[in-house]
Amino acid sequence: MSRRYPDSVSLVEVGPRDGLQNEKVQVSSAQKITLVNLLADAGLTRIETGSFVSPKWVPQMADSPDIFAGITRKSGVTYSALTPNMKGFENAVAAGADEVAVFGAASESFSQKNINCSVAESLARFEPVMQAAKEHGLRVRGYVSCVLGCPYEGEIAPQAVADVSKTLLDMGCYEISLGDTIGTGTPVKTARMLEAVLRQVPAHALAAHFHDTYGQALANLLVALEHGIATIDSAVAGLGGCPYAKGASGNVATEDVLYMLDGMGINTGVSMPGLLKATDMISTVLGRPPVSKVAAAMAAK
Repeated sequence: MSRRYPDSVSLVEVGPRDGLQNEKVQVSSAQKITLVNLLADAGLTRIETGSFVSPKWVPQMADSPDIFAGITRKSGVTYSALTPNMKGFENAVAAGADEVAVFGAASESFSQKNINCSVAESLARFEPVMQAAKEHGLRVRGYVSCVLGCPYEGEIAPQAVADVSKTLLDMGCYEISLGDTIGTGTPVKTARMLEAVLRQVPAHALAAHFHDTYGQALANLLVALEHGIATIDSAVAGLGGCPYAKGASGNVATEDVLYMLDGMGINTGVSMPGLLKATDMISTVLGRPPVSKVAAAMAAK
């Protein structure tokens, strides 16, 4: 049966933030700046560049102001930052972030264990950030974690994901990124979850952020494409372990997603040779091979 896929997909590169924050090796500011510049040179136009959270919680992101100050900004590239509260938002604005992101969870247990409050309370905390962003003319992206499973409560009801996504949309987020935080989702579960969310949020306002912990990310992304979702989050070299699953890989590798999309004739504007330069650079810094199957196969040629 023939399926209709998007003609083009917007790749959101989360390696410099979501990827590196879960890496044990401390990466210098200069190395992070080089990574961001290489990613922009490869044609990525949406790069999550840093996070303005307490350095006590995420030491790897403590130098985010230096990264924003040091990068060579390319025209047409959005350099975004994660901002969990007003202090983070103010610091992101001062650093010159083009866009900010807030995050909620579809799981009550995950919300309580991570930020000591209910899902509803966590979302209410973003109201001042949303208001301030509006005043500054900055777009806000919303993340929903644990959309296909939670490390504490297991299965998550698709309706719970839909409700949180709709709340973020109503608060003013222009895009909602659906995160399979522990990577336990499978294609049928992904379809069920997306069908529930799409009843309340249009496809153009959704992004897929699937981790590859159990090797399911590409299969799940194909399902997302079949549902009309044309924005995908990924991390160069598959950066970032999953903090809730020991020894597990984290984000799906940008190279693997790009290879699949290229092979489907879906345009991304990203150059594989350019991307592999970024892969080589950060893998050398971390002292380990990339998690990406494509990067490994191409290096072996």
